[in-house]
Amino acid sequence: MANLNIKSKKENTYDAIVIGSGMSGGWAAKELCEKGLKTLVLERGREVKHVQDYPTTNMMPWEFEHRGNIPEAIRKENPVVSRCYAFREDAQHFFVKDTEHPYVQEKPFDWIRGYQTGGKSLLWARQVQRWSDFDFEGPARDGFAVDWPIRYKDLAPWYSHVEKFIGVSGNKDGKPNLPDGEFLPPFELTAGELYFKDFLRKNYPEREIIVARCAHITGNQEFYAKQGRTLCQNRTLCQRGCPFGGYFSSNSSTLPWAAKTGNLSMQHHAVVHSIIYDEDKGKATGVRVIDAQTNASTEYYADVIFVNASALNTNLILLNSISNRFPNGLGNDSGVLGKYVAFHNYRAGISGEFDGLKEFTTEGRRPTSGYFPRFRNVYRQETDFLRGYAAGFSANRSMVNDYSGIGDELEQAMTREQYGPWRVGSHMMGETIPKEESQVSLDPNLTDAWGIPQLKVSIDYDANDEAMIKDYLEQMTEMFEAAGFTNIRTRDDKRAPGLDIHEMGGARMGNDPKTSILNKWNQVHACPNVYVTDGACMTSTSTQNPSLTYMAFAARAVDHAVKNLG
Repeated sequence: MANLNIKSKKENTYDAIVIGSGMSGGWAAKELCEKGLKTLVLERGREVKHVQDYPTTNMMPWEFEHRGNIPEAIRKENPVVSRCYAFREDAQHFFVKDTEHPYVQEKPFDWIRGYQTGGKSLLWARQVQRWSDFDFEGPARDGFAVDWPIRYKDLAPWYSHVEKFIGVSGNKDGKPNLPDGEFLPPFELTAGELYFKDFLRKNYPEREIIVARCAHITGNQEFYAKQGRTLCQNRTLCQRGCPFGGYFSSNSSTLPWAAKTGNLSMQHHAVVHSIIYDEDKGKATGVRVIDAQTNASTEYYADVIFVNASALNTNLILLNSISNRFPNGLGNDSGVLGKYVAFHNYRAGISGEFDGLKEFTTEGRRPTSGYFPRFRNVYRQETDFLRGYAAGFSANRSMVNDYSGIGDELEQAMTREQYGPWRVGSHMMGETIPKEESQVSLDPNLTDAWGIPQLKVSIDYDANDEAMIKDYLEQMTEMFEAAGFTNIRTRDDKRAPGLDIHEMGGARMGNDPKTSILNKWNQVHACPNVYVTDGACMTSTSTQNPSLTYMAFAARAVDHAVKNLG
């Protein structure tokens, strides 16, 4: 029996293990495999192969039984995930249903998840704006979190490394609070967006509309052909999975690239129970996994472990990785594991109309929009709330459908080209403040289907968020009115945290092991052969979409890990 155990352990031993195959996990796998490490990627969901497992990607609207809508019965069974904008008939198969992985909401929180190869990289909004030192220095300046252990210069070369590989469409805007990157040709702003951009330049010179940077291929075809990818087709059906690889996902890019090295192994339906810590060796030695289909338990071993299960699941795994050395979770000497979780505030929006620019209209599609970089509290504290917000902005003009009359009169009305006014709109992307009471923990009584404690979530808005919403609506209304927009409507949809799908923190980075879980290299302070490079590592949230930063952290951490092996 001892010889069998030795053989089994040898067969299950790798140089590196990556938990999660999504945005950051795919990058960790690519970098580890390229550097020669035999790497096992553990994915708790099913296998989804690029192109062949995108069942709806080429379907026409009339081919969907419910014309794209989710039937009422499914909505009632899935009240959380049904609130997500992308949970529609064409992509529902890429989402975790509410009953499949229950969790406890001490306060309302909509936890949106995708368990399959690539995770939510198949579903993301593909927005990739870099952070600046205004973001990394924010906590030290404002005192609302611990100081980031890095600055922009530490991550800048890794942003470039990632951007060149994934393909980022954007424009060199020269904004210090939103650094330029390695860009492919940008998408164009519409005439309405250009009008507002020019209006702001003349009347609000510290505020600007740019075209949002997005992970879509718009040039350099020969390079991306090596990945088996080609130009974005502007279909804007991205959530179905892109057979062209026009936008970045783990499935179309990093995982196939890792597989080409011959160093990649993948295990699907692998629910990670915990990380194994060896008391004698003083380090993590492997990962305990439960088969999602059979409930069989298996242990895998490696010298270095990357945890990229998505922010809240990463917290769950670390909290559940207990030992004599770490009775409260792996690396949790400080007691802050699972605490100081934050998110992005997307509650507010505004819309209006513009009756000018009658000589212009819009046609076709693009996978991005205009973007308002943060302009509040950037250079100085100017409001009664900390930090600030970015915003999306779009302006388009479409045809008016006239269904009046019958017979020939109806036919003529329907085929007559008649355009309505420009429609303008914006949505808020606010930074929330990490707080100790915003936390996740393990429920002491409830477990999931695999005997793992359910995650208990206690996260909410605060007075700072409410003040920020008020300011956003006031400022946007003022600018819309001054620009000549009419029929202005503001909204606060009162959504619960979570629908932003940008939850961050819980295993934050920091210089002091007494107040943080990870060091400047994304290593667990007290267990340095474990790295965390997904959203759990974030010390604060900034206002920018975070996935680009996760990917840069993953590439940087792998470089550090490989250089320090042995």
